[in-house]
Amino acid sequence: MKKKTVVIVDDHLLFAQSLESLITKLDGYEVLAILKNGKELTQYYLHKRRKPDLILLDVKMPVMDGVQTMTWLKEHQTEQKVLVLTMEDDEETIIKMLRAGARGYLLKDIHPENFEFAMKMVIEQGFYYSSKIQSALQYSDQPEKEVTRDLAEKLTEREWTFLKYACSELTYKDIAGEMELSPKTVENYRESVFKKLQVRTRVGLVIYCMKNNFFKL
Repeated sequence: MKKKTVVIVDDHLLFAQSLESLITKLDGYEVLAILKNGKELTQYYLHKRRKPDLILLDVKMPVMDGVQTMTWLKEHQTEQKVLVLTMEDDEETIIKMLRAGARGYLLKDIHPENFEFAMKMVIEQGFYYSSKIQSALQYSDQPEKEVTRDLAEKLTEREWTFLKYACSELTYKDIAGEMELSPKTVENYRESVFKKLQVRTRVGLVIYCMKNNFFKL
């Protein structure tokens, strides 16, 4: 059976080596390389080394961090599947990484069994979100096309405008300025959209829009 290949990009060498040891013990996986930052990853591609099935990418790194790396990958390696593995759990960072094309987002304290499942899901299905990130979503297992059709029709034109801005890197204050509304009115739009789309947080909103292809992020 052909092994699934992984490249680890993390500047913490001890963690990266421990992660490599864990992955190589799993059935059907092979680590092609451990790289310290995004710059080393770009060089990896430029030297036309073997393209991995999955990249495990940290966020906080010197020289070229996770966000910069994802931006480069989105432009130069558009089909590359990336699973973020980090300690950063703030909403702004998560949204930036998802918008840049990350297929999943994990915190480093994840259980090894869940970690293996996450890798499998990203490689085979295209997306995976940890329970902490997934908890931002409330909607059921209703088929996505039905969810999109039934719920999207409930949004007003102004709510669609808010939704597009909410999936950007703008703050809620910035969104109020763009929509020429008071922060309180934007807050009302936020609560209305959250309720209609059955999500709990802005991260959940971004994930929802990605999965249902509402617009290109």
